[in-house]
Amino acid sequence: MALKLRKGDTVIVIAGDDRGKTGRVLSVDAEKQRVVVEKVNMVKRHTKARRQGMQSGIIEKEAPLHISNVQLYDAKAGRGTRVGVRVLPDGRRERVSRASGETLSKAE
Repeated sequence: MALKLRKGDTVIVIAGDDRGKTGRVLSVDAEKQRVVVEKVNMVKRHTKARRQGMQSGIIEKEAPLHISNVQLYDAKAGRGTRVGVRVLPDGRRERVSRASGETLSKAE
């Protein structure tokens, strides 16, 4: 199945502890079907400095979410939306919001 989310998209979390939060996609792992969303699903990691100048201590960072738990956020509709694909007359493909019918830009 093709992934319809890209790095830089704004998504809303639809399931889990962070349900209702929105954020920007920082990375997408297509093989594991996971996305990392900015300021969502924060975890604490106890790290030890491995070399000079590296920070040690308790560090908070984003953990990956399964792709089924997020949905693309449509600003025009004001809610999450499914993503469709429209083929243009010249053969190019573009992503389309199912909620508003608007074309989604490359990086929102």
